[in-house]
Amino acid sequence: MPEPFVHLHLHSEYSLIDSTIRIKQLVATCVAERMPAVAITDDSNLFALVKFYREAERAGIKPIIGCDLWLAAPEQEPERVTVLCRDRDGYLRLSRLLSDAYRNRGRQARVTVPVAALLADNQGLIALLGPTSASIQATTIEQAQALLEPWRRAFDDRLYLELVRTGKPSEAADLARALALADSADLPAVASNDVRFLAADDFEAHEARVCIGSGRVLNDPKRPRDYSAEQYLKTPAEMAERFADLPAALANSVELAKRCNLELEFGKYHLPAFPVPAAHSVDSFLRAQAEPGLAARLASAGRFAG
Repeated sequence: MPEPFVHLHLHSEYSLIDSTIRIKQLVATCVAERMPAVAITDDSNLFALVKFYREAERAGIKPIIGCDLWLAAPEQEPERVTVLCRDRDGYLRLSRLLSDAYRNRGRQARVTVPVAALLADNQGLIALLGPTSASIQATTIEQAQALLEPWRRAFDDRLYLELVRTGKPSEAADLARALALADSADLPAVASNDVRFLAADDFEAHEARVCIGSGRVLNDPKRPRDYSAEQYLKTPAEMAERFADLPAALANSVELAKRCNLELEFGKYHLPAFPVPAAHSVDSFLRAQAEPGLAARLASAGRFAG
């Protein structure tokens, strides 16, 4: 029987600068490893949604749709949070947040969402606060709880803390703070591998892609090393070994996956519900507007308008 674990934080090739994972290979690997579900949470976009959803559905894998958002607040550095769509309402809200962010991007290199906008409009979304979030990076439990409080009010039981073990130097301290905060705030914690490439031996190819995106070369001693060789699509058994001391965090990944049930339908057109006067249907109102407009255009062109 496979170990209970679902990957809920994963970038695909549609995260153009930091992932080498192709959709078909991802789904095929999930089938081979008997993973019942998987999420794609690309950086500030939902570009993979249709291809991923269709491919996963065909293969009998539950597709979980989400996104990594960079949140902006006055006089603060952007903070990353992972959000997952629990249902259609969550998908529509996430789409609106991203659309607004791209429209208001201006000359910024990074697409950011105002943190106030997410906290005010998040019904249907589930939030995962990762190791770099301000609440986990806080120096005291009291400060962490104060930073966490707006999130708790906004998300209630849709808020989780993300636990990561990918071999980075700061992770042990980050995980200890996250566990302490989860205990003091009575919040569920979920295991994650922050996946960026499919297999363990894909790390060098991934680093090459990162270098291309940042305009650096692999042998540059000064280039940032933001990723580790452990950020591949580990099997449930590998994740169970990695988090053997935290079985609840593994089980929470499965329970969270069960909560995400976005159903999408393709191949049908869905036009906006335009408001029309009470005396009209959409068709009759369109005709009432179009006929005099057509007559005016024909008359202005010097042709007969009947």
